[in-house]
Amino acid sequence: MAFSKTTRTKSIAALKNEEMDLLIIGGGITGAGVAIQAAAAGMKTGLIEMQDFAEGTSSRSTKLVHGGIRYLKNFDVEVVADTVTERAVVQNIAPHIPKPDPMLLPIYNDEGPTTFSMFSVKVAMDIYDQLAHVKGTKYENYTLTPEEVLKREPFIKKEGLQGAGVYLDFRNNDARLVIENIKQAAADGGHMVSKMKAVGFIYKDDQIVGVKARDLLTGETIEIKAKLVINTSGPWVDKVRNMNFTKPVVPKMRPTKGVHLVVDAKKLPVPQPTYFDTALNDGRMVFAIPRESKTYFGTTDTDYKGDYVDPKVTKEDVDYLLTVINHRYPEAKITIDDIESSWAGLRPLLIGNAGSDYNGGDNGNISTKSFHQAVDVVTAYKNGQATRDEVEDVLNNLESSRAEKRLSPSAVSRGSSLEQEQDGMITLSGGKITDYRKMAAGAMTMIRQLLKENYDLTFKEIDSKNYSVSGGDFDATKLEETVAEYAKIGVAAGLTEAEATYIADFYGTNASKIFQYAKEMTAYPGMTLAESARLRYGLEEEMVLTPVDYLLRRTNHILFERDSLDALRQPVLLAMARYFNWDEAKKEEMAAQLDDAINESDLVALKTGGKN
Repeated sequence: MAFSKTTRTKSIAALKNEEMDLLIIGGGITGAGVAIQAAAAGMKTGLIEMQDFAEGTSSRSTKLVHGGIRYLKNFDVEVVADTVTERAVVQNIAPHIPKPDPMLLPIYNDEGPTTFSMFSVKVAMDIYDQLAHVKGTKYENYTLTPEEVLKREPFIKKEGLQGAGVYLDFRNNDARLVIENIKQAAADGGHMVSKMKAVGFIYKDDQIVGVKARDLLTGETIEIKAKLVINTSGPWVDKVRNMNFTKPVVPKMRPTKGVHLVVDAKKLPVPQPTYFDTALNDGRMVFAIPRESKTYFGTTDTDYKGDYVDPKVTKEDVDYLLTVINHRYPEAKITIDDIESSWAGLRPLLIGNAGSDYNGGDNGNISTKSFHQAVDVVTAYKNGQATRDEVEDVLNNLESSRAEKRLSPSAVSRGSSLEQEQDGMITLSGGKITDYRKMAAGAMTMIRQLLKENYDLTFKEIDSKNYSVSGGDFDATKLEETVAEYAKIGVAAGLTEAEATYIADFYGTNASKIFQYAKEMTAYPGMTLAESARLRYGLEEEMVLTPVDYLLRRTNHILFERDSLDALRQPVLLAMARYFNWDEAKKEEMAAQLDDAINESDLVALKTGGKN
């Protein structure tokens, strides 16, 4: 199915001319999860995202579908049970994306308080295996002696090493998970539009009945009518809620920033994902994970109040992670100059929600001081004595009366919240990537109920545990056989076995479309046939609108294939310029945007002493 710039134009026309049953604000993993279920149910579904799909947060995670074993230290079995159960569901509906990759957890006894001892980690892993239903399988946990750990990871710190536990975890391609959900929603009739920013609401009496949105490609502002509007904008949730200036909004979100750094695997050989205490007595743990021919490590977890659109990696972030990684791998001696790429992302954490549930929880109350500030500034705005920016500043910085300030960022709940506000807008916030399908299913229960009660519309409930995303319509237990079968098609289309296997593993059943392009087309100048077919597929069936969309979020080039990026960036730019018929000014704009993205990932400003 086509999902391209032409599709976008048609979708915008539909959003302008038809009333949607449901309009979704936010095209990260939460919005994508709601969209696929709503469209599959037959609802007239629209989704707008002000950036590229997954650009804001859902392409900036640790790239794991993590089982949360750390919660078992406190025997929080419910959280882990929910997480590993839902992880299995996600693997079932998107088997080409999460891939099993056992995690190594080294244990030390010379670093002060640690998360686990050899005894407690074995207890935790045994419980974990029971919850994950992998006891008796090849993924069952086991322990290693210090000698066995060092044989696997010779660079790891030797002093104080007691051994390690190994348990099942899954690597993930976060941005791919989003786009595959979005594509399936579009295939089911949904109108999915990126680079379209919500700028205001449409009201009937005091109820929201639509959204005013600005097309960031053309500058046009449109009105989208909808029976229901759901806010799934992640860290932006409060900013969207604050577009209603008629009332103070109690803040929901406490975003924290997470940073990851990438080095060549030869510089830091880590044969399997490894999870360890920082040894800084800060209660945190850090991952070191192999990917392609690289190793990346992170994450930080710090409160964040800066630019949500483009959070930066700072010198403090780099210094923290280098301190941790060089302590754990003292022979690596990694410096900032070894860092090939990086990313910083925000986590949409809830304020003061200490519960482990998915939809609900106590989000706290606004403080008396902030309540009076909000009332005063809104009153002044109505009387023409305060500007919109002054109102927004107050509302974005309301304080909760609860004690969340005493919690470290890594201790803030990863729970989620679902509620309909007085103005009718539904807000789905918080959560983790692993939970996205379950969060969306909870929201859909409310949405179906509201459409029935208020509009006498009945929609079927989708079995979302078994509804595949785009490219995932095959038996999850037969991944290797499916990849091998599709790779043969790629070889027959003229690709090498390595290229065909990589594409089949990366795109699932959609690989056949890429192989068909390879058979039909001539390679773009400066690009292999395999890369050319992938780019064409991105342009025609994955809503690639800029070189950064393709090189950063549809593929791994900027993050994990830095060695080949410089040779590829100009050919991709020129191929896209021809495809979209860009003039010189537009081509220069896209080239500058790509340069900025690569320089930011490369940490050029930090490496050259510029401002961060």
